[in-house]
Formats: sequence, structure tokens, C-alpha cells
Amino acid sequence: MLIEFLPLWMFAAVCLLLMLGYPVAFTLAGVALLFAGGGIIAGVFDPALMHTFPSRIFGIMSNYTLVAVPLFVFMGVMLEKSRLAETLLSNMARACGRLPGGLGLSVILVGAMLAASTGIVGATVVTMGLMSLPTMLRHGYNPSLATGTICATGTLGQIIPPSIALVLLGDVLSNAYQQAQLRLGVLNLQTVSVGDLFVGAVIPGLILVLLYIAYLLAVARFAPAKAPNVTQALEDDSDNAIPTGGRLWLSLVPVLVLIALVLGSILTGVATPTEAAGVGAMGALVLAAGQRQLNRERLLEVMRSTVRISAMIFTILLGASLFSLVFRGFGGEELVHELFSNLPGGHIGALLVVMLVIFLLGFILDFIEITFVVVPIVGPVLLAMGIDPIWLGIMIAINLQTSFLTPPFGFALFYLRGVAPDSVATADIYRGVAPFIALQLSLLAALAVWPELVTWLPSVMR
Repeated sequence: MLIEFLPLWMFAAVCLLLMLGYPVAFTLAGVALLFAGGGIIAGVFDPALMHTFPSRIFGIMSNYTLVAVPLFVFMGVMLEKSRLAETLLSNMARACGRLPGGLGLSVILVGAMLAASTGIVGATVVTMGLMSLPTMLRHGYNPSLATGTICATGTLGQIIPPSIALVLLGDVLSNAYQQAQLRLGVLNLQTVSVGDLFVGAVIPGLILVLLYIAYLLAVARFAPAKAPNVTQALEDDSDNAIPTGGRLWLSLVPVLVLIALVLGSILTGVATPTEAAGVGAMGALVLAAGQRQLNRERLLEVMRSTVRISAMIFTILLGASLFSLVFRGFGGEELVHELFSNLPGGHIGALLVVMLVIFLLGFILDFIEITFVVVPIVGPVLLAMGIDPIWLGIMIAINLQTSFLTPPFGFALFYLRGVAPDSVATADIYRGVAPFIALQLSLLAALAVWPELVTWLPSVMR
């Protein structure tokens, strides 16, 4: 019995060590090597499997899709450092100031555009927290509403393309889908690409933004003291050379053009996600230069951040690849398939269990670890049960986005807590995100009932 459940013990050991604060990549690789070594000594693990690991490393190095990761990271960091978001938020706040909850609406709209141009959750939450939270508090916004809006808006980068999470998830699901088809004896393999996930995420992402806006308008309508009108307070008397509309469009157009270049080229099939990422990186560089925010020091800072983030992602990927190899060597995939097959409710029951496990793991693991460790284990089994890969990818992405917000361990909460003033209590942040968690769970339920919200647009664009 102990040997049969060794894969599950491996997984439990990784979770325990990560909760103790050990580095993710080295934890994954170290646990895998320890279990493999013990298995070889006990005669229950074939050492020849370890000879395939170098080919896995080469496969990661030569994976064209993953080239998009450092390019999208560069684009996001460059836009973060160029102060383009700061200018856009200021002008959008003036334009929305006459609307109920106008300042909060501007945060949601700018956050959605940042998500569509950076794809990095942490960067968006920190940037919006530094720029907008002091302003919202100064003009009388309820601390819970202000912090909840910023945290929820920041996590839009998880689902709105070009999300780095979708790039990584798309690559993993592509491999899982091929494994599932081979398990079913399908010789003419179909593929699922990162571009398919990008297209499938468009409608759910827009729905989520509209849900956020509707909630904020409702608060401003029925509890105006929590979201006061701040039109006059936002007027900038020192800068009347350009009308408010002119200032808005001058800051809005560059971002919209960049989004159109990146997403438009992917949605129309003109470019692959990797090629579009190259366009986005160059576009962000041009925008920073056009804003006169580009110099040697800033460029070096952006490049260092890009290398640091990309190296972290790929090191985790290598560790997860070794973990996955040893996990399968112990028969983990067959064990998971057997466990899922015995669950009541068939594929629906299995899907509910997986979504619950991913949601709970989101408390202690980052989306990268879950994508590289959990999805390769459960993905082939679920896809072999006939679940649509694009729909499954979007459901997992929104689930992970929800775990970013869930107290007490949601990563977005930690990001904002790090930049929020001391006057904002942690309890305020927790209360603020609760309605947005409910909205995201409502979206998950809607996608479960109407999967066409995800699958329709990819079917039309093919």
C-alpha cells in the first residue's frame, strides 16, 4: 500500500516543503531525486527513466511557444517603468469623474488595459496600489471597496490575454491533450495552442470586467458614501493646455494600439503568440521612447527584471519536469486515472474534485507551480474523459485567479498589503475582495452551465 501511493506521498512532501518556505524549483527537483533514489534502492523505480531527463531539458530549450514568456515579461515590465499607466489613470479618472463611482471605474478600466498589455498580476496590483489607492482613500472611498477593487482588477492579468499564465497553461495543456489522445488510441492527433486559449479567454475576460463595473456602479448607486463623486477634486488646474478629452486620448491611444497589435495579430491568425510577443516587446520599447521615459539606466533595469522573472519561470519548469518524470515513473498517472474513474459522477465529479484541489492549492502555491505540477498530472486524465481542452484551460485559469484573492493566503492580498498605507487594515482588504470572489465564482458557474461562452469564439476563428 505504501509503495502504491508513493506518487501521492511525493506530492504531499512538495506541498509541505513549500509551505515551510523552501524555493519552489529546488524543492520540486530535490523531492523528485530523493524519491527516485529511494525507489532505485528499493527496486521499485527504473533508473533508465532518468536518462530521458536531458531530452526533456532540450525540449524545453527548443520550445518555440515558450519564447513568448520573456518577450511578454519584457513588454509588461517596460510599460510598468515607463509611467504610461500613471498618466492613463490620471486622465481616465478625470474622464470618468462625473459618473457614480467614477474613480473606481477608472481603476477597473485602466487595470483591464494593463492586464491586456502586461499579463503580470503582481506588477498590475502593485502599480495600481501605488498609484490609485492613496487617491481613492484621500477622496473618501471606503477602504474595503478601494482595496477590493484594486486587488480584483490586478488579477485580470491572469485571464485577459496576453496572460503569461495562459501561455504556460496552453503549452502544458497541449502536451496533456496529445497524451490523452494517445491513451484513447487516436492516431491523427489534434492540437490545442496558446492562441486558442487566448481566443477562448476573450469573452470570459470581458464578462468579468463588466461584472466588476456593474458591482461598482451598484455600490455607488445604493451606498454613495462608499464611492463619492470626486469630479472637482480631480481637476488639474495647473495643466489646461490640452483639454481633458485630448489628454485622455493622447494617453489612451498608445495603449489601445499596442493591445490591437498584440491581440489583433493573434486573433486574426496573422501572427503566432510568440511573434505577437515580439511585436509587443518592441511596441513597449517604442512607447517608452516616445514618452521620453527611456534611458540607459531604465533599459538596464527592465532587462534585469526580465531576466530575473524569466529565469525563475524556466527554473521552476525544469524542476517540475523532473518531478513529473519521477511521478510517472512510480505509476502516478495510472493512480490518478484510477482514482478519478472511481469517483461518483463520472467526468463531472472528477472535474469538481480537480477544481476544488486547484482552488485550495492556490492558497499555498503560485499559479506557475500549479500549472507545471498539477495540470500535467490531472490534465491527460480529464481530457481523456472527453472534456474540451480550451474550456478546461479557461476554467483552471479563472479558478487560479480566484485563489489569488482568497484570504488569508491570496497572493494579490500580499502584493497590495506590501504597498498599502498603515491606515488600511488587513481586515479591510479581506472584506473588500469578498464580493469580487463571489463574482468570479459566479462566472465559473456560468461557464460550467454555458461552455459556449468559451468555445464559441475559438470555433469561429479557426
